[in-house]
Amino acid sequence: MTTTTVQACPECESDVQISDSARLNEIIECANCRSELEIVSLNPPVLALAPEVEEDWGE
Repeated sequence: MTTTTVQACPECESDVQISDSARLNEIIECANCRSELEIVSLNPPVLALAPEVEEDWGE
């Protein structure tokens, strides 16, 4: 049985569930504000806004 931990979204403060099978640096989405969140620590679980992916267009 998989258990979950609940953390506050850093963007909107809504509860975000993190599965115990989650991995470090995994990207999850807040169900309330749809922000992409990165798991930056597992023990204790800590969420941060995921960095925006920037294209360098071959430069």
